[in-house]
Amino acid sequence: MVINTACSITEDISWVGVNDHSTDLFEALWPLPKGISYNSYIINDDKVALIDSVKPDFLAEHRAKIRSIIGKDKAIDYLVINHMEPDHTGAIDQLRSAYPDIKIVGNHKTLEMLSSYYDIDNQVFAVKDGGRLSLGRHELMFQLTPMVHWPETMMTYDAAGKVLFTGDVFGSYGAVDEGLFDDEVQERKVADEVLRYFSNIIGRYGEMVLRAIDKIKTLETGIVAPTHGIIWRKKPQRIIELYDCWSRHQTEPGVVIVFASMYGNTRIAVEALTRELVQNGLPVTVHNLSHSHASFVLRDIWRYGAAVLACPTYNTELFPLMDDLVRLLENKRISNRLLGIVGSYGWSGGAAESLRQFAEKNKWELVEPVIEFRGSARKGDMAQTIKLAGKIAEKLRETDKTSE
Repeated sequence: MVINTACSITEDISWVGVNDHSTDLFEALWPLPKGISYNSYIINDDKVALIDSVKPDFLAEHRAKIRSIIGKDKAIDYLVINHMEPDHTGAIDQLRSAYPDIKIVGNHKTLEMLSSYYDIDNQVFAVKDGGRLSLGRHELMFQLTPMVHWPETMMTYDAAGKVLFTGDVFGSYGAVDEGLFDDEVQERKVADEVLRYFSNIIGRYGEMVLRAIDKIKTLETGIVAPTHGIIWRKKPQRIIELYDCWSRHQTEPGVVIVFASMYGNTRIAVEALTRELVQNGLPVTVHNLSHSHASFVLRDIWRYGAAVLACPTYNTELFPLMDDLVRLLENKRISNRLLGIVGSYGWSGGAAESLRQFAEKNKWELVEPVIEFRGSARKGDMAQTIKLAGKIAEKLRETDKTSE
């Protein structure tokens, strides 16, 4: 299914978003091997409301889809901004030129940002939490959800269509040209990109996500329509449940091993540990930091209950790629994980101790023994991998029983 035209969601609501296969890095940070969508929605009632917009690069396609729904002569009365980030508002000046009477709808924080980003402070309509806006048959209700993941973020609910327009939350990486709705794609094909998006963009603000979820529980939601990724109409509660679970740092019983190895000595120890973990019946994912982008590493650390961080000491400190990763993990506020440590060194240690400090600071549970060796691993060091694998397996099983 190729989405090159507007697509109907309900009788009066259509998707007028675009697919981006040109941008390599989202936020100039996160790889987009499957592209990304910028979802925008139009409600064609007595009054016409556009819910969020797109990057300016795609304005011509965006406008063509809008015109295919409302015609060339009908105006857009309102642009509702659920999230101010420029991938949803970058085309705002051109939209105002095309529709001179359009009013911009947002909360107080939205309008502050609108002024600072685009020097716009006229033809704006400020809404409060729980505020409403009538379009005719459709009445929009606004739910303020600050810090999910910017200060101004909010959701817009349309009771007539039972559609919840959620902004970035409940979104995903990936273009939607192979399927716009959850019932048009296999969940397993999009699941990794949903979690990677959450862990990269939203996860740091899990506490605020949980507050937002609690806030929308009373709404009769038949469709969840985010600004990125697929629209959830068959199982709208499924994406909410996933975000709820991840925001609570609930995990799967498995291990992600993340390593860096300059000359192969750390790698050999990691391979021995991996084998022992597999023999203990655990799912294991391994990332070599010299090849795996941190975006994918972060996703898998969010997924599994245990992680093993392994690297050599570099100039008495953590190997630089590992240092970058642990800083990222701290920034994302990941908690409730088991941690195994493998370290090697040539003339001075330091990496293993730095990882110990990371565990203590971020309240990760350190699993002993910590494996650290000089030069290459010896028979005794390899024996330690058996002990570490067994301890990790034991603790994961204990955790799994506790959560049942």
